Amino acid sequence: MSRPPDCDTVIDSWPVPGHVPRELIRDVDIYRMPGASTDVHAAWAHVAATEPPVFYTPRHGGYWVLNRAELIAEAFGDHERFASSGAISIPPLPEQVPPQLPIMADPPEHRYFRLPLNLAVSPKRLAALSEMARALAIELIEGFRPFGRCEFVQDFAMHLPMTIFLYLVDLPLKDRAWLISQVEVMPRAEDEAARIQAYNNIIGYLEGWLEKRAAEPGEDLISRILQVKIGDRPITRQEALSEAALSLFGGLDTVASTMGLVARFLAENPDYRKQLIDEPGLIPNAVEELLRRWAIPSVARRVTQNLEFGGVKMKRGDLLILTTSLHGLDPHFWENAREVDFRRPLANLMTFGRGVHKCPGALLARAELRIFLEEWLRRIPDFSIDPQDPPVTAGGNVIGMLRLPLAWPIR
Repeated sequence: MSRPPDCDTVIDSWPVPGHVPRELIRDVDIYRMPGASTDVHAAWAHVAATEPPVFYTPRHGGYWVLNRAELIAEAFGDHERFASSGAISIPPLPEQVPPQLPIMADPPEHRYFRLPLNLAVSPKRLAALSEMARALAIELIEGFRPFGRCEFVQDFAMHLPMTIFLYLVDLPLKDRAWLISQVEVMPRAEDEAARIQAYNNIIGYLEGWLEKRAAEPGEDLISRILQVKIGDRPITRQEALSEAALSLFGGLDTVASTMGLVARFLAENPDYRKQLIDEPGLIPNAVEELLRRWAIPSVARRVTQNLEFGGVKMKRGDLLILTTSLHGLDPHFWENAREVDFRRPLANLMTFGRGVHKCPGALLARAELRIFLEEWLRRIPDFSIDPQDPPVTAGGNVIGMLRLPLAWPIR
């Protein structure tokens, strides 16, 4: 690998910029965390407890890792020094891939792209969406409950948020399985070509529907996106495609993986299950605590100016990663960070981000998790992991629960 002009260090063929102190270099690869296939959060918890507040990894082009909750929160809320435009993942998307909107837009354009998403999942619409989610959750659970087993991710977790998305964009439910298969590749495949191909497959699918909605607009999210004006100009077709695609990615994979991680925890910890069954009033705060403990997204930001942050000098153009699981597992910020406490006072969670880029679907995601806990524990209170078929998790830009076989007594 050729050495850039300001590089004075090479680690395992990876160049390191000259302004990065050698003592802050760590070989941390978000796609290959040690132990990630069985418990990726344990791998991040080790990083949170043992590494310095800020360090640099040369993997995937090189980036800074913020390893303290306060620094992560500060960077999330500061789009002027740490911009989303030009970077959202590690490694960054190639230039030929259109930016994902609105998350890769910064103010002032950001608010125009954000508007249709805010309207689609507004508090006003939350009641109707929650009612739909509850009805589907009951239908899915009752469908496999008599068999005494299920593969939680594919049989339940993926279906709930995808069905809500298809409702919001008014697309056929029959397309659910194929869309799920494509979305699973996007945040975790280390192979860049595979990620790009999955993205292009979804773009191609959505492009046909955008053509139809441009000709015959309705009240759905795609129609609303097409009608947005960015300042005094209409949204471009490419921008609309990117925004529709990100709505799919953001609404499906994060919720499904979080549900899977929560289900695994409850399957392995019957005392916590019993606590929620005996005191259902704890469920809303339990959702917050579980979101803290099993936060899953990591998002990239690009440094916009030469600066010092967390005691480290960074240069304009540097990438850094904001890993929400490092925030939730920071032992310097949370007392007994790896322990779950459904009565824990919670504030300043970073699971959904902060500032202008805070996830617009946060209220809906919380509702879906709450409904899952209420309806699952009511119908399947006693369940465990199939000992012959262990769970599979994965790292990457979005931590994932890939497989979770569950079993329970048939009554």
